[in-house]
Amino acid sequence: MRRRAWALLVSLAAVLAAIVPSTPAVAGTVQDYPEFPYPPTTYSEPYRGQFHFSSRSGWMNDPNGLVHANGLYHFFYQHNPHGLAWDTMHWGHATSPDLVHWTQKPVALEPGVHPGTLFSGGGVVDKDNTSGLRTGSLDPIVVFSNTDGVSVFYSNDDGRTFQAYDKGRKVIDIPDESRDPKVFWDAARHRWAMVVWSSQGGNGVNIYTSANLLDWTFASRFAAPWLFECPDLYPLALDGDAGRQKWVMTSASSQYVVGSFDGNTFATDWTQPRQMDLGTTYAGGGFYAAETFTGMPDGRTVQMAWQGGNHGSTWTGNATFPAALALVTTPDGPRVTRTPVAELESLASDSQTWKDRTLDTAGTGNLLSGVRADTYELNAQFDVTGATAAQFGFDLHLRSDGTADRRVVYDTKAQTLQGKPLKPRNGKVTMRVLVDRGQLEIFADGGLYSLSDNADFDSSADSQGIGLFSLGGRVRLDSATFTRLNTSWGTGQSTLSSNLKGPWHASGGTWSDVSGGKRVSASGDAFYLSATGGSDATYQGDISLDSARAGGLTFRANAAGAGYTANIDTGGVVKLWRPGKDIATYATPIAAGSTHHLKVQTAGDRIRVWLDNGTDPVIDATDATYPSGLFGANVYNGTATVRNLDTGSGGFAAFPAGRWTPRGGTWTVEPDGLHGSGAQDGFYLSDRTGTDFTYQGDLSVTNGTATGLTFRAESGGAGYTANIDTSGVVKLWRPGRDIAVFRTTVVEGRTYHLKVQTAGDRIRVWLGNGADPVIDATDDTYPSGLFGVNAFAGNTVAQNLTVG
Repeated sequence: MRRRAWALLVSLAAVLAAIVPSTPAVAGTVQDYPEFPYPPTTYSEPYRGQFHFSSRSGWMNDPNGLVHANGLYHFFYQHNPHGLAWDTMHWGHATSPDLVHWTQKPVALEPGVHPGTLFSGGGVVDKDNTSGLRTGSLDPIVVFSNTDGVSVFYSNDDGRTFQAYDKGRKVIDIPDESRDPKVFWDAARHRWAMVVWSSQGGNGVNIYTSANLLDWTFASRFAAPWLFECPDLYPLALDGDAGRQKWVMTSASSQYVVGSFDGNTFATDWTQPRQMDLGTTYAGGGFYAAETFTGMPDGRTVQMAWQGGNHGSTWTGNATFPAALALVTTPDGPRVTRTPVAELESLASDSQTWKDRTLDTAGTGNLLSGVRADTYELNAQFDVTGATAAQFGFDLHLRSDGTADRRVVYDTKAQTLQGKPLKPRNGKVTMRVLVDRGQLEIFADGGLYSLSDNADFDSSADSQGIGLFSLGGRVRLDSATFTRLNTSWGTGQSTLSSNLKGPWHASGGTWSDVSGGKRVSASGDAFYLSATGGSDATYQGDISLDSARAGGLTFRANAAGAGYTANIDTGGVVKLWRPGKDIATYATPIAAGSTHHLKVQTAGDRIRVWLDNGTDPVIDATDATYPSGLFGANVYNGTATVRNLDTGSGGFAAFPAGRWTPRGGTWTVEPDGLHGSGAQDGFYLSDRTGTDFTYQGDLSVTNGTATGLTFRAESGGAGYTANIDTSGVVKLWRPGRDIAVFRTTVVEGRTYHLKVQTAGDRIRVWLGNGADPVIDATDDTYPSGLFGVNAFAGNTVAQNLTVG
């Protein structure tokens, strides 16, 4: 946002700066991407919404790139993770299985890692791979951002990491001020379309079309004074009839018009827009910059917006609860309705209903006097035929002294709800009220009325009453239902990569989310256990010891952690143990501050343990005490981090060797292979040596600069490396000299096959399956040495390493 919206944000930031401390946003570094800069939280702070998403910490504003991909809903958003006010924009990220239970994920797009101005934009799931960007089995998530033009970013790992298409080159250049691209699939034309706000001659949107998400053609411009920033364009079936489809164009302030879209041009006969939400619809208000999801599995059109008035000690801003949109016929023409998604019911606990009551100012007390709640939903229908009451409604967070934090009021004479027009329908007034700790959303008249607001509700015990009132006379209550809503937080894993099912639970220690894994501080034994159990399996993971004496993989365990654990111990052993018995040990140096990979295989009473990707197990033992149980992790006496806890056959596939050793950087194993990360050169070296050989493997630079095959190396990594470099070369190098280079495009996130052949001082390098080497050079500095992998200034993946 800039200019008018920017001025509002500056004002809002100034107010917040006087209330809460803040620090400037900072650009990230590739080796720390994806960043997870969030402190621990229970999400129970005052004013923190319990079923409205808010960023774990930091500032959030516009929803971005809302998609359903690979079985999960993804909510990206404008974000400053390093402060409580607007500053250098990142894209935050959260996921949900059901639009209700959201889990904070690491930062998705980050300045310093991703080029351009990372302002608002949309996203799609390219299920048919029209872009050709898919590299694996998952459907790519493709998002669009930048200003004064549009850049493309894409993810092939379900939103964990994103790459910039063509190094961030703008696929659309717009000479005027522009931002906020929203992309959607035009099913009738079997192609993509985009709307982008621009200032060309005043407010309006440019419309573009594309067959592949990468090459765009300008189609038309729709100009309107009200159409300022964060546009959205989507079809809705009038009265649910797919044969009467209309198109809805919206602006950031929730104004909209209904019209038609022929694939190139949007047209409407409306002379003035309607307001979709009746709250404060400006930047920083109760409803702004709404966006709809793409790729919905059930065809619904679901919308979320930014609410800027919510803040606490560690966060600023939240999102409205997801609402399903529909288009209905009214006497005034077609109108959009907003209704909370049905998945809200998953939070419901106890419920009470009252029917056929008369509310009277002179009556005998409050019908809801026995109800006390913090977060809840109210549904009510009033019959105003013959009503004498001037006003009626609800007092929210009512206290014993009669004061309340908010009052929801219907005025019978003015026919308004919260001061906004709401005519009775067939003599009835219906309302649905969602009350959260920092949010108030009111829906009425079948969703034709929607009002979103922020409210600082007092959650103390004396402030959890609810009042149902009538002022100045009587009104008939047909029905009222109170439903308590539980918290939606705490059901997913933010940073622990694992294919084990949750919910996870701790048995001892304090476990918290950190970049790349789960960190624990333990006094004695601490266990972190999944909900997945098993008997015979392959189970593996990475353990980084800080001050902890030991850490390892727990399996076949009960809920308290009693079962088997295979661990690394700074006393100098790998140990397989169970309560009361050390089953087997393997003596080997284990240093404090080191990271190690453990793998366990069980078959009946036989248990084998591998260390650091060696070919042969270091422990092969039998014990029949625990035939089955839960998978998890264990740390003993100190701090440590566990990551990549996976069952199954995936992992690092490499040539036979003993234990591998890191020399710089961080090296871990995920199901797709060996992951390396570092700011400078890092090496991961096997204990296998060679002189003349063929060495090959599959390599990828997820984000950053280079990765390669290292060979004839000394124990510190000095030797030869043949690498792929995203600057656009394949390079053969050794310390102090680039021996030879071959210029070619190397794209982040793509996997490349490298093959090296050595014969004396002759070294040849092949790229892909080419018949001829791309490098054929001579150098006699290193006649023989170790095989390994190199990563330089980035995040990398290596897999399928063979030596012949």
